[in-house]
Amino acid sequence: MFIKAIPKTDKTTGKSYHYYRLCESYRLGDKVRHRNILSLGTLVELIDKKEFKLLADRIEQLLGGQPSLFVYPAGIEKLAQKFYRQIIDGQLVDRAMLPPTERNLQTVDLDSVAIENVREIGSEWMCLQAMNQLGLRQYFEKAGFTPDDSNLSLLHIISRAVCPASEHATAEWLQDNTALGELMGIEAASVNHHKLYRISRLLYEHRDGIEQYLSRRTSELFDLQDKIILYDLTNTYFEGRKQNSQIAMFGNSKEKRKDAKLVTLALVVNIEGFVKYSKIYRGNIGETTTLESMLNELSTQTSITGRKPMVVMDAGIATEDNLQMLRSKGYDYLCVTRSKLKDYKAVKDQGNPVIITDKRKSPVELLLVEKEGIEDTLLYVRSERKAIKELSMNESFTSHFVTGLTQILQGIQNKGGTKKAEKVWERIGRLKEKYPSAHRFFEIQVSTEKGVVKDLTWNRMIPVSRKAEGVYFLRTSIKEIDEVTFWNIYNTIREIESSFRTLKCDLEIRPVFHQSDENTMAHLFLAVLAYQMVNTIRYQLKAKNIHHDWSHIVRIMNTQKAATVTMQDKEDLKIYIRKCSKPEAKASEIYDALGYKHQPWFKKSVLPEKQIRKTEPPENRDD
Repeated sequence: MFIKAIPKTDKTTGKSYHYYRLCESYRLGDKVRHRNILSLGTLVELIDKKEFKLLADRIEQLLGGQPSLFVYPAGIEKLAQKFYRQIIDGQLVDRAMLPPTERNLQTVDLDSVAIENVREIGSEWMCLQAMNQLGLRQYFEKAGFTPDDSNLSLLHIISRAVCPASEHATAEWLQDNTALGELMGIEAASVNHHKLYRISRLLYEHRDGIEQYLSRRTSELFDLQDKIILYDLTNTYFEGRKQNSQIAMFGNSKEKRKDAKLVTLALVVNIEGFVKYSKIYRGNIGETTTLESMLNELSTQTSITGRKPMVVMDAGIATEDNLQMLRSKGYDYLCVTRSKLKDYKAVKDQGNPVIITDKRKSPVELLLVEKEGIEDTLLYVRSERKAIKELSMNESFTSHFVTGLTQILQGIQNKGGTKKAEKVWERIGRLKEKYPSAHRFFEIQVSTEKGVVKDLTWNRMIPVSRKAEGVYFLRTSIKEIDEVTFWNIYNTIREIESSFRTLKCDLEIRPVFHQSDENTMAHLFLAVLAYQMVNTIRYQLKAKNIHHDWSHIVRIMNTQKAATVTMQDKEDLKIYIRKCSKPEAKASEIYDALGYKHQPWFKKSVLPEKQIRKTEPPENRDD
């Protein structure tokens, strides 16, 4: 063990000072890392470096149960015993390292035993350990955050992940439902919505630096190469008129909210789901116009040092202009064609289609094809599941189309209905426009006399072949690629769809209630930061074959609680024991898969019955 000095500057006085942490070294692969065990404060009692080493050595001796070969100075011994007791009470090192302790037996009145101040702690403790794994606290300190702002930033990000809500509701949740404040060493009653708004804006001010740090950190932590990146956009709608907003605009809503203004969030993620870059656009931005500006920012966000990564995108972004731009910048790409191809043929010497199965065991046909005028490699894909879905949709549209024709016929037959030929044809035209995929299978005859329709009949034609159902085409700039590899690369786009689903459903970025653009952008970026932490946890769980969605993980971990047990002893003193419950089996499985500690701390105090007990938050801890 050793003591690390952290340089700081008081922003009020401008004076420089140090505070100290007790750390231990460990090896991760071929790299040596430092793990923080306990914050020691400013240690004004110590003068030179030798005393710091003596203190670290003495604490390590106490933890290991080793006898001391010489007498330490009284000041060193006093500090070592103090910090040793904090480590023991807080269970901050592996229990195997702790010396056997004497049994603590006391006589208490069983009728006086009570449980109070019960709070959720499981999800919060798991998230805090993930944040420590990402090293965000250390980044905030280097970026000039005060210790209070660093703690509040971590608290707000974890709150967004565990209980996504407005700043007002989050402040109430911190006070009434969770032990997160205790974990962070923050008095929950002191956190109000004004502080949460301020810290959200502070995080957004440092957006570029934080994103670059997390992009590099996740790649280093999990040894990721970022050979493939995924790009897509989504939008969320506002509740309110947003008259003075510069970014809230009417556009094509993903949630079909044509009545509400929108804001657009663009993400670049790698195939493991970690965000490499994000950007917020106006709600009416076109998907095809954003790709180049995002790529210009991308080089500093990825860990690629050699060739540029392949860009995977959907058909909405893959215009010919964008594909030409990618080629000119040296990027390979893979996408869905914007329309179904005609007059294509199988590549020479190509045999029968390759048959594989998707994740739901449904057959998929793959065949490399070529088309005159297209230099890219093309892949014909026919999915049986997609074909069934399209057939079902077509049957539904056909049924609605027949219902519409029947209503027009009833208008012709009933008194007072629409009978003028031009009006009837107008109704038929609107119906065809509404169901373009259904009307092509119908022959419609209209009988008229002197400009008045007398009868309307139709005949449904049976299509000769349904082989076109479930068919789509992929294209890539890579020349030498087999069908299965082609298909597998395309399926990585599911990861960015999963990212947006987590942001929208689990982290609740929609709808947006904020009035100012500044708070809106801070709200979205806070969700992106929370998502990075969520993906850090889920990525490690998926590696252990645990594939829960985030809301399910939170539900499992919320079974772990923190509670205060009170009891009265024979001397009329009240004993307070603040302890975290043991995790249930499913929660333990998650902790073990992540390699995280199961419980954060244990605290005991004995006070006279009538003494007013002041809650003192535990020491802030880093793992």
